[in-house]
Amino acid sequence: MMELRPIDTNFVVAPQMQPEELAGLGTEGFTAVICNRPDGEEPGQPPLEEMRRAAQEAGLAFHHIPVAGGLFPPAAIAAFAAIRRGTEGKVLAYCRTGMRAVTLDALANIDELSTQTRIARAKSAGYDLSALAERMAASD
Repeated sequence: MMELRPIDTNFVVAPQMQPEELAGLGTEGFTAVICNRPDGEEPGQPPLEEMRRAAQEAGLAFHHIPVAGGLFPPAAIAAFAAIRRGTEGKVLAYCRTGMRAVTLDALANIDELSTQTRIARAKSAGYDLSALAERMAASD
């Protein structure tokens, strides 16, 4: 069962979903999906191409920005920010738990929010980004 965790009105994160769960997202105002998992990261994970096909069949743009090992390279943050800025409608980003997706959003900081506000938004969705406070503050 899909577990959507709103961060703001236009951005939601989720743990790993199944391809069939993407079908109804367009009717909920979503226009794009971002996958933040490397393809084949763990057994049982739906293949990236199945997720891409399901998103496209649902009328959603599909983007792949894989990050792993707790690393968030500047290129991945910039790509994430570009998609968030360039997408009209709601964006859904997912990874195994949603943590990488919410972290990329906080680091991209497209709304130019304070570090405390970004940490609070993530916390309200069930994610603790306090360990990244120093890195976020450096980009304020």
